[in-house]
Amino acid sequence: MRRAARVGAAALATILAVAAPAAAQARVAAQPTPALDVERVDQSLPLVYFNRPIVVFRSRLFGRSPSDRATAAHRLLDDLVEAHTIEPVEARPFSSGIIISVASRAVLLLTDADVDPLSGETLDGVTAKAAAQTRLALTEALEARAPGRLLRSAGLAAVTVVLAAVALRLLRRLRRRLTVALVVAAERKFGRGGSAAREALQASRSLGLQRYVVSGTFGVIDLIIVYGVTTFVLRQFPYSRPWGESMSGFLLTTAESLTLSALRAVPGLFIVAIVLVATRVLVRIVSAWLLAVEQGRAETAWIHPETAQPTRRLATAILWAFAAVVAYPYLPGSGSDAFKGVSVFLGLLVTFGSSGLVNQVMSGFVIMYSRSVRVGDFVRIGDVEGTVEKLGVLSTKIKTPWSEDVTIPNAVVVGQTTIDYSRTGDTAAGLYTPTSVTIGYDAPWRQVHALLLQAAARTSGLRAEPAPTVLQSGLEDFYVRYTLLVSLDRQSARPFTLAALHANIQDAFNEAGVQIMSPNYMVDPAAPKVVPKERWFTAPSVKT
Repeated sequence: MRRAARVGAAALATILAVAAPAAAQARVAAQPTPALDVERVDQSLPLVYFNRPIVVFRSRLFGRSPSDRATAAHRLLDDLVEAHTIEPVEARPFSSGIIISVASRAVLLLTDADVDPLSGETLDGVTAKAAAQTRLALTEALEARAPGRLLRSAGLAAVTVVLAAVALRLLRRLRRRLTVALVVAAERKFGRGGSAAREALQASRSLGLQRYVVSGTFGVIDLIIVYGVTTFVLRQFPYSRPWGESMSGFLLTTAESLTLSALRAVPGLFIVAIVLVATRVLVRIVSAWLLAVEQGRAETAWIHPETAQPTRRLATAILWAFAAVVAYPYLPGSGSDAFKGVSVFLGLLVTFGSSGLVNQVMSGFVIMYSRSVRVGDFVRIGDVEGTVEKLGVLSTKIKTPWSEDVTIPNAVVVGQTTIDYSRTGDTAAGLYTPTSVTIGYDAPWRQVHALLLQAAARTSGLRAEPAPTVLQSGLEDFYVRYTLLVSLDRQSARPFTLAALHANIQDAFNEAGVQIMSPNYMVDPAAPKVVPKERWFTAPSVKT
């Protein structure tokens, strides 16, 4: 009984030496020991010594929190380094845990509660890693107390930094010389073509592209040198060595990951290339056929020449969209969360921001496929008159007779009344254009008809067929409304032709002494309101 009590007391003293704030010395007993008082806690704490992560405490041991355990272990390691005692580092089983000792002094006691099984850890694996990290941390801590080694490391780091600075300076000079050499070579090549070739070289911005390529290449080289020198310098000093190792490991891991990802992506990229090539060939075939329909070299019953161009654009967009859908699963990273996030974001943008855009696009298709207007037609859309310059997907562009460029959204075009003067106006059937005058009842209507026809005969820009005609379009309270219908040679010259016609109407009625009753009147004047011929060219007017 006394012997068992002595063994239990020795084991308990060893455990308390691990958990207590002060370092306590104890021998690890091989005999059976009492069960450990272990409790798993939610808050874990890593033990880091001399910038080296040793282990993560996840349990409360004999009432000691992970923070207390880490503090006690850290102090004990400091004592070992102070005493220059860092060997041997051993791991031995103890009850339901494992003790890591240094020079026969218990430093860490690990249990199953300190293991994270979800990440695939095991007690043996955690113990082996903790022992190796402890040995490395103690060695580096002892190395940091050797001034000679630190001076050698500082000297080597200084020489490396100086060499890197010289290399960066030489690379900068080489970049400048290479840029100048490329510019000289390009100017020498294009200079044989004369000043026009040199101007074309400057306009093409190829020199700027060359500078960007050279600067980008040398910039990458500079970054590699700076990264490598930083890693090397950090690894020369014991305390910063873990940072240098992590930088080196990150670079190697990244390079390895990128290389393996590129190799895995080759079959998918091959499929993407096949899809793109097949789509391009199909687009060319469809575009060539629709272009022939547009130019009248081919005929089909379901596509008109006017709708061939928008059909070609629509078919091209649909084919490429289908190709994108087919090729998407084979793109590298298409299954990643980042790729999915970008896809969702773009979908939200299209959903919330494209209602007006879709309205304009659909209105554009309505205009194109209804063939309500064509490019080159002289039209009136709302209050705008002019020649249609372009039928776009989102808007219709019109050039007015005053050389104004007017852009009308397609949704507005669909919602407005559109009059196309060129659809029949430029054909043999012609299109009547009206203009009206009001004449009093005291003027013989036959005379008014003759005067209006006489004015039409004097006006250039009017067609002989269909012949001008006059209608009595209204019998008002004080006058008769006469409408002269004429057919214009060119609808695009409509304002100017009507201006000339109105001038000739005034001349014809003035010659005949017939008063034009516009604006309205209520009492007959004492004398007809006409301009005698001798006053037609009163200054500053010029006789033409």
